[in-house]
Amino acid sequence: MLQISKGGHVSNELAIEGAERLVSVATLANRTASVLEKLRDSARSARADERREPTFTITKAAELVGRTAAAIRDAEKDGRLPEPARTDNNRRERYTLAQLNDMRGVFGTRPYRSPEDPCCVVAVQNFKGGVGKSTVAVHLAQYLAIRGYRVALVDCDSQASATTLFGYVPDLDLDEDDTLYPFLREGERSSLDYALRKTHFDGLELIPANLRLFQSEYELAARMARESGALLDRLREGINSIADRFDVIVMDPPPALGAISLSVLRAANALVVPVPPTVMDFSSTAAFLSMLDETIEQLAERDLAPELQFLRFVASKVDENKSMQKELLNLMRTLFGHAMLRTPLKDSAEIDNATARLMTVYELDGPATSSSVRNRCLAYLDGVNAEIEVDIRSMWPSHQKRLRQEALA
Repeated sequence: MLQISKGGHVSNELAIEGAERLVSVATLANRTASVLEKLRDSARSARADERREPTFTITKAAELVGRTAAAIRDAEKDGRLPEPARTDNNRRERYTLAQLNDMRGVFGTRPYRSPEDPCCVVAVQNFKGGVGKSTVAVHLAQYLAIRGYRVALVDCDSQASATTLFGYVPDLDLDEDDTLYPFLREGERSSLDYALRKTHFDGLELIPANLRLFQSEYELAARMARESGALLDRLREGINSIADRFDVIVMDPPPALGAISLSVLRAANALVVPVPPTVMDFSSTAAFLSMLDETIEQLAERDLAPELQFLRFVASKVDENKSMQKELLNLMRTLFGHAMLRTPLKDSAEIDNATARLMTVYELDGPATSSSVRNRCLAYLDGVNAEIEVDIRSMWPSHQKRLRQEALA
């Protein structure tokens, strides 16, 4: 029972009880930190393993490069490409992504945008957590890198889920100077170059996040209250400072309508919204759209409205064996029309098992579950990302002719 003295002080008995509770919390914190350290060691072991670098058979390499396997062999024979490495039993080793990009250079099949085309800055955004936002953002960035594009992934979320999927334990492996935080602080940096770091995917660079980034939410909000709305352009300026190096910049913002999310919205020229077909998530998305509409109107009054080239919804975490999900999925397709991607991203044990290893499905050389589950998962991931890829290319005048030739325009 709560016991308070006349002076308003908690009794010694309650203070002791409270101290015990605090000790209990500290004990739990120590236990979880110990487990986290083991997970980090496991992640580092996985990063050191070649499984983490995507590799491809000659058949898959030919498909991705846009030439035949015979053309690759001919280029190797005549010296345009280096001779392939061989295993101990003289079998051809799989090709790395870097080797695929060298092939694209030799064959003239790099998919880069023209310098006159705009860099696509796509935000994977929903104001509700748990919708698969980081899963979509990371797999999209990796898919585009595999396809040969120059990609940057910017983790704007202090929870740092996207950063974690690249093998980092953010608040142990990174400090605030490795994140967006120094740039968002007034006048500390003029470019985001300092924060870009190479990844094990050739052509893909990462700006990581950690919990310290959460502090910038308060600082930005306080400054916005004192200063003009032009402060929302700060992140956009940072994106523009690196945009000439990339074809696509993918941003993973926090699941909330805060200062950073508003800055991401202002910086983006494309928006992808993951929506699981559940009643709770659909209701939250309806609220998200209402807030988004109101926010854009308010930004427009200050000439700060985002200039979106496309807006797409992706049904995420789909389980069509559940009748309610199937009904909601059909409802979403009716409501969102062409803005809804045709391919759903189905719930998959393959994604869960890869995530548990701090990896993605695109990094695994073999299945984490079974071949059939993996193949289905890849089919849905590739289907979602291929549709977004067409939207991205549609922004680029230099790709219009090729899109027509491929019957995609």
